[in-house]
Amino acid sequence: MIPKEILKKVKRIEIQTRGLVNDVFSGEYHSVFKGRGMEFSEVREYQMGDDIRTIDWNVTARAGHPFVKVFEEERELTVVLLVDVSSSGEFGTHTQMKGEIAAEICALLAFSAIKNNDKVGLVIFSDDVEQYVAPKKGKAHVLRVVREILYHKPKGKQTNISAALEFLSRVTKRRSVVFLVSDFISSGYEKALQIANKRHDIVAITVTDPREIELPNVGFIELEDAETGETFLIDTSDVDVRDDFVSRTNESIEIRDKLFRNLNVDHIDIKTNESYIEPLIRFFRMRAKRFR
Repeated sequence: MIPKEILKKVKRIEIQTRGLVNDVFSGEYHSVFKGRGMEFSEVREYQMGDDIRTIDWNVTARAGHPFVKVFEEERELTVVLLVDVSSSGEFGTHTQMKGEIAAEICALLAFSAIKNNDKVGLVIFSDDVEQYVAPKKGKAHVLRVVREILYHKPKGKQTNISAALEFLSRVTKRRSVVFLVSDFISSGYEKALQIANKRHDIVAITVTDPREIELPNVGFIELEDAETGETFLIDTSDVDVRDDFVSRTNESIEIRDKLFRNLNVDHIDIKTNESYIEPLIRFFRMRAKRFR
């Protein structure tokens, strides 16, 4: 039995998301993701102005005059949400936890997908894959996907992105648009990401809280690593301690971002203290320009 508070959250997210999809994201989503795939339709006689690269040489040889292949836009896409539910998602120093923001972003993407008649699937993972919902169409299915993300009780605490990507490759044979939503507090996933991105269109969505990047000057504080349970006592009044923390964090972020660039993985950077709407819109518009 799903608790009433979860159902209320789902309803709130549905109402909020529906407005955004109708007003902003539907056209952006369509221009970015529809028509990226083309499938063969038929052959017809060559007409003045046709691209010579589309000539079907086998048919042309048999007919004695040129014929071209005609392709149609592939109207249906499969969108898969890979959602990290490790313990570090239960952190947030502003109005929402990282995991809550991730759920809202996934809902927005899912409703954008079904408005364009696409299928939506879900992979929930921590240090292993914990749940899989096969891609389907329709509002009822998307509501189920949102409920699963909000209601899921994680079994693992840590993050294993490689396991999620390898699972994706096993269960999804058709090329898909894959939104990988995580804080990317993980390592050793480079090879799995490279392989998955060759088969699918991977979009990395990083969700970060400002306090994970910079420490406030509040004296001695005890920090706990949510994924390992290890605790640290830190004197935040020490400038060197704060500077070292920022330096280490920025180095990790730069290594991650460089990996995305090298693999041509698109990246949306979300901060818990800022609206996620603008970064998503910028991403859609950037992609739209690239494919014009």
